[in-house]
Amino acid sequence: MSFLSYLQGLSREKLSLKLYSCTGKDVEQALQHPEGSLESLLALLSPAAEPYLEQMAQTSACLTRQRFGANIGMYLPLYLSNLCANECDYCGFSMSNRIKRKTLSQDELNAEMRVVKAMDYDSILLVSGEHETKVGIDYFSSVLPSVKSQFSYVAMEVQPLKEAEYSQLAGLGLDAVMIYQETYNPQTYAEHHTRGNKQNFEYRLETPERVARAGVDKIGLGVLLGLDDWRLDALLLGHHLTYLESHFWRSRYSVSLPRLRPCTGGISPKVELTDRGLVQLICAFRLFNHQLEISLSTRESAELRNNLFGLGVTQLSAGSSTQPGGYLSPDTQLDQFEISDERTPVEVCAAMRERGFNPVWKDWESAWV
Repeated sequence: MSFLSYLQGLSREKLSLKLYSCTGKDVEQALQHPEGSLESLLALLSPAAEPYLEQMAQTSACLTRQRFGANIGMYLPLYLSNLCANECDYCGFSMSNRIKRKTLSQDELNAEMRVVKAMDYDSILLVSGEHETKVGIDYFSSVLPSVKSQFSYVAMEVQPLKEAEYSQLAGLGLDAVMIYQETYNPQTYAEHHTRGNKQNFEYRLETPERVARAGVDKIGLGVLLGLDDWRLDALLLGHHLTYLESHFWRSRYSVSLPRLRPCTGGISPKVELTDRGLVQLICAFRLFNHQLEISLSTRESAELRNNLFGLGVTQLSAGSSTQPGGYLSPDTQLDQFEISDERTPVEVCAAMRERGFNPVWKDWESAWV
């Protein structure tokens, strides 16, 4: 059974009712045995868990230190293109937005990589808008070898591809694929994706399974918090993670928890996620899955990110640009979304060390495997 079939067998109404009818007793029971229990995750994501946030945070910090030590991995997104054939009302790259469009040539990519390497990064996330004809497998397979020659760990966040295409990229050195469902509510998904291939909810939902069958080392999951009820979306993300780990145990997994941010032509959140809610979300996932990698982007403020270092986050970006060519030649007209933490990597790492954490620039070597 695919996860699509699994999801179709769940009742959103029943899950939502359970989420919002949880009691303090349910949360206390969940705190006793949270690991691997979807029932416990439900309780920890519920409004009833809010009074237990301090206890959750302390436990989450302890578990993170036990599993990951004081280390936080450093990565940087490198945008290849902002061409997009989709209409998504929350994204600055949406095809109807009147922004300058750009796809990096090999020379321009080389120039970007030199700037990024000078920042000490050795883990890179390649990002693009979703335009299959102009920025598809041919383009990705042409640029990936040069990127892999410069960085030890290379991940991609692009449009969903075929299993054979993921296998092809894995053979060229691709280490990870980040593929975010945005929301697990098909109706809400349809409201926000009104044109292009991204309208296909089911094909996107099945992408992590294609990635796993292709033998990619790590798969990143996530939802765009605010498009729908973040508590229910996060719970279904937990269901998705559990399904994948039980069926495709050879791959590692990470989650990203981005909140809806302002962008060109963007929308306001349907359900606002407060800072306390984000802390609850991070802690709930750490208690639920002790080995899970949790990423935190520059969407969040510097002050909040400083306070989240020790609570469960294991991967961090700093000094990010969300536009193609943005490291060599910044141009805010091309941004996918607004950056909130605008500190340099040096400043972020100094803040990490002040709090007793160790920024890790490289923890992967292809020769090991």
